[in-house]
Formats: sequence, structure tokens, C-alpha cells
Amino acid sequence: MTTTAPVVLLHGQPGDHSAWNGVLERLPSSVRAMAWDRPGYGSSESAAGTLEDNAIWLLDQLDREGIHQAVLAGHSYGGGVALAAAAIAPERVRGLVSIAGIGPGCATRWDEVLAAPVAGPALALAMWSMMPRLARWHRSRHPDAPASWHGFADIRHEYGEVWRTVLLEQRELFRSLDHWLERLNATDMPALIIADPTDKVVPISTARALHDRFPRSRLELVAGGGHLLPQRIPDVIAAKIGEFVDSVG
Repeated sequence: MTTTAPVVLLHGQPGDHSAWNGVLERLPSSVRAMAWDRPGYGSSESAAGTLEDNAIWLLDQLDREGIHQAVLAGHSYGGGVALAAAAIAPERVRGLVSIAGIGPGCATRWDEVLAAPVAGPALALAMWSMMPRLARWHRSRHPDAPASWHGFADIRHEYGEVWRTVLLEQRELFRSLDHWLERLNATDMPALIIADPTDKVVPISTARALHDRFPRSRLELVAGGGHLLPQRIPDVIAAKIGEFVDSVG
């Protein structure tokens, strides 16, 4: 008898596990799912780290939970963490779900600026010193505004500064992402690639390129979510994850 693999939901950059609340509420009851704060965010005691550091942290979390094999679902930067974990320990991954996930050709000119030696630290410090305050101010005056904006109000890391995490992760887009993609070339791992063609953060070409790299992948284009798909259309994302989990067993 085949057992359904649990699903680990990996949030993007910046953020924490609460980005998945809407999806968790809507997943089929047959799906066992969990969402944790990645290193450098929320209540995680782990320091900010590279894609490899995140992948090793993730595999350690699976060990702690007694999980031998799981479906990894990553949003945005979390998609890159899922890719790295699959490259390091493919036997631990039943399938991959990339939701507006980083991948081939995802880095934009803005990403280059945020990763730059001088401008990067200055912008990261300015943005993530002010963004939560602005979001809290906006939430207090516009309580009915989209939850995706309100989510910035609570971004934090109890054991460090979020701007340092963001800066490190921006630089990983240029330092090591290609390495993990190359290690996954010609893999026969089942994958689901979800993207909105209107996404302004990760281009639709990245989703198509990921689809090309995974022979057993399915590309699903959705509407109404932009880049923040788990927050803006959680019902759609939950349904697609549930279907994928059923398909891989």
C-alpha cells in the first residue's frame, strides 16, 4: 500500500511560515503538510545561510520529524531551497512543486543592484528597516488591504537582522543557483511548476525553463496571483498541491 508523502512548504524571501496559512487551511485533509521558518527568518534559531545551508537545514528538519521522504513545495526563493535539497539528497524527495520559484534566468537588473557590493547592503538595510514599519502603518489605516501587503508588517528574525538574510540570499542568485540547477539536469523527479504570466518578480521564462529541465514536470499557468501566489490565491495553490501529492503517492 502506497502512503501519501507529507508536504513541506518553504516560504520565500523575505517572509516566514505564515505566508502559507491560507494554503494550509485549504489543503485536503488527506495531505499532511508543514511549514517552518527558514534560516534567518521568524523564530528560526538558525542563522541566515546559503542555498546549501538551507537545504542541509531542511534535511535535518525532516530527520527531526522522522520523515524519510517528502514532497517539497517552495515559493520564490523557497523554490531554490527545494531544488538544492533535491540535488543533495534526491532519495529524500518524492516530488517538487515550484510556485513562482527561482530558477534559470530569474535574476533581473534589480536583483543585480541588490546583490552589489556597496549598493546591496545600503538598500537592504534601508528597505528592511523601513518596510515593516510602513506595512504596520498601512495595516492600521487600511485593515481590509490585501493580506500579501500586510504580511510585510511582521517580517522579523528573532535571532538576527532580516536585511542581512535578504542580502545574503540575493547574492546566492549569482553565486550558486546555477550550480544546483546543473546538478539536477536530466533528473526524472516528478515536478509541478506553477506560475502566473503576469509575475513581475520571477519572469514566466524561468518557469518554462524549469519545465524543460524536468522531463516529468507539468507546467500550470494561473491568474490573479502575480508573484505572491500562496497569499493571493491560496485556494488554487492548495488544490494544485493536493492533486500533485495524489499523483506521486
